[in-house]
Amino acid sequence: MSRFVLITPNTDFDARVRRALAGGLAGGLQTFAFVDPADLGTLFTNLNHERPEVLILGPDLPVGDALRLATVFDVQLPELSIILVGEPDPDFVLLAMRAGIRDLLSPNADAAQIRVLLERACQSFASKYRTAGGQQPDGSSGQVIGVFSPKGGVGKTTIATNIAIGLGQIAPMSVVIVDLDLQFGDVASGLYLRPEHTVTDAVSSSASHDSLVLKAFLTVHSANIYALCAPRSPVEADFVTAEQITRLLQQLAEQFQYVIVDTAPGLPEIGLAAMEQCTDIVWVTAMDVPSIRGLRSGLDILGRLDLLPETRHVVLNMADSKSGLSVQDVEATIGAPVDVSIPRSKAVAFSTNRGIPVLQDGRKDPAVKGLRQLVERFDPAWRARAKKKLHRRVVVQ
Repeated sequence: MSRFVLITPNTDFDARVRRALAGGLAGGLQTFAFVDPADLGTLFTNLNHERPEVLILGPDLPVGDALRLATVFDVQLPELSIILVGEPDPDFVLLAMRAGIRDLLSPNADAAQIRVLLERACQSFASKYRTAGGQQPDGSSGQVIGVFSPKGGVGKTTIATNIAIGLGQIAPMSVVIVDLDLQFGDVASGLYLRPEHTVTDAVSSSASHDSLVLKAFLTVHSANIYALCAPRSPVEADFVTAEQITRLLQQLAEQFQYVIVDTAPGLPEIGLAAMEQCTDIVWVTAMDVPSIRGLRSGLDILGRLDLLPETRHVVLNMADSKSGLSVQDVEATIGAPVDVSIPRSKAVAFSTNRGIPVLQDGRKDPAVKGLRQLVERFDPAWRARAKKKLHRRVVVQ
């Protein structure tokens, strides 16, 4: 089986890719010096009509041909992971992103670097392939994961950014995080980004009618995810409507496997509009009485409005057994089980101040385990084998 397809006339690069595969990646490689974008039928005939997992557009391939090939493949085989070999010039990255390319690889990459990227591409393919037959609201293909809390100061943005980073490791370039705390959002600082465009641009008329224009307003993060950050000025939030947010999330769900939504504290109109588009809701509370009571009140209100999605995940953040409260106290107050406990952690606070989420930082910490457990809950494979474990009592250390 030709699991990998390489298109390049460069024999040296072909040899490096083959050495990378020999380092432990299963599956064959088939190389073509040239493929006509208008005649992919011949390519599939040569592949014995097999569907490859990873397409590598190698060096010495004309840029125009590479982008046309990527565009056609992205339409015909949307689960395919496409890698383009080229220098990461900002203008070039934008063109590649619009063409559906998921990752860039340096022409000078050695076999070890190539193998790491191919492993990541295979993981992305597997994740997308598993969910290809799934049905989401409004016909979209992506999961929309909203992170909510009626009270501020509970670490909601930290949770949201780490979910995005964790899912980006599972499905590279298939994750976008949206900051809907339009007045005081912190996603940009939490990811150490200086975005050129914001939500204000993404809800413009041109973007709402053309997903390619919308993608151009996203900011690429080094952890292989995209971000759509809050407006630069709180005043701009007044010009964004709930209807625009609904349309924005529908568009992104059509383009990405995972859409992470970080919301403002409370239940503003924008947040309620986002909630209606969510396939999953993450409720975040800290281990203090005001936060817990705030969550209980919020859940009661949403229950009366019939706005509670079936798939919900309650996260006890900054958990501490010395706080004077127990998990049972929290559950009794909110009327729902706690699904994930994330202990209070200096490492998390330090990573947040640095703008490098702890799941990206790679350090070992008890909080990392909890965050990994939370990320895992959005993997369809985990849900398929753990339906009875969706809500299990946690232990606070």
